[in-house]
Amino acid sequence: MMSGINNLSIPSTDVDLNVTDLQRTLEAHRTIKIGIISVLGVMITLGNIAVVMVIASAVSGWSRNSRYFLLSLTGADSAFGLLIMPLNLCVSFMKEYNGGPDPFCHVVAFFNATIYSTCMYTLATISLERYIAVFYPLKYSTVLTRRRALLLIAFAWGFPPVLLVPISFPAGIIEVRFSRASLVCNPLYSSNVSYSLSLTCFIFFPCSAIMTFCNLRLWIAAKRQRLKLRRHSWGGGYRPKVALRVLVPVMTVYYTCWTPCMVIMLYNAISGSGVPEWIEFIAVWLPTSNGFLNCIFYFWINHSFRRKFHLVLQRLCLGLCPGSDSDSSCVNSVESSVVPRWNGNCSLHERFSSVSSTCTLLTLMPPQTSVRQPEPA
Repeated sequence: MMSGINNLSIPSTDVDLNVTDLQRTLEAHRTIKIGIISVLGVMITLGNIAVVMVIASAVSGWSRNSRYFLLSLTGADSAFGLLIMPLNLCVSFMKEYNGGPDPFCHVVAFFNATIYSTCMYTLATISLERYIAVFYPLKYSTVLTRRRALLLIAFAWGFPPVLLVPISFPAGIIEVRFSRASLVCNPLYSSNVSYSLSLTCFIFFPCSAIMTFCNLRLWIAAKRQRLKLRRHSWGGGYRPKVALRVLVPVMTVYYTCWTPCMVIMLYNAISGSGVPEWIEFIAVWLPTSNGFLNCIFYFWINHSFRRKFHLVLQRLCLGLCPGSDSDSSCVNSVESSVVPRWNGNCSLHERFSSVSSTCTLLTLMPPQTSVRQPEPA
């Protein structure tokens, strides 16, 4: 909880007044916070529903493993809007009338931490898959087989519950409190400093290190290729330029959304103190906004995804057409205008591409590497 009140040398009447004023302030802001959380939940849910509609079937340029990882990310992001927000709002309404069931708050805190951790692990696995696809295209199918890809996804979903299960027990190794500042059931990290620090060592820091290493290597390769193309005047370096515009926002959004929450967690664990109301609220809910921003940077920014979404949307709209003959003619015209027409070189590379690297990041490979790539059957 927050620690804005220091009662060491203040009379009890003044402390009571300060507590009352603080509770009134929190209650006055409660409606605004619930509105923000609700809007964010709707945006996350609608965005990920659109994503599922598209990647439920094959997308041009995306390998099967890429779709598996993206479906995993979509599932974790959807859980923010469909599970995390309703559970915490439910506790918020219950706390208005009574002290609330502490066991239920522990369960909610467990789900919060599990989904947050799963999302970070999934983002790390996507960065790793993209790194392998770009730098080792000839070995991609042997290094990252379907079985290994599914094992990585299973780890991203299975390891966090094992690591965080102590949070779900009311008489466990760490306390859980409902924060009226953030409207979230949060572990009291200062109640078990060693366990709290171990969580960051097993979750945030490894995931951040993998994402930073992979995306930094891709960014450096894209920058070098752009300079090389500019030096030889080969088309102005359009593709590497696109890659640079994708990689920088991905990492900027990741650290912007997750770092404040981790900093407050470490601050609370080490000092035992809290932070001001709105800082806590923003820091706690910023990671959930990453669930909506992922829809933009991992999906909507991709040309193949947008084309497939337009095709799916057109097909849904054409279902309202009166005649079957007109339907078929409309669909054929839509497919001819929406389905991308790749040249041979691009489609060859796209068989090994991933996520936002579709026919973009693979152009970072040296010419001699891409030339030796086997022809499609």
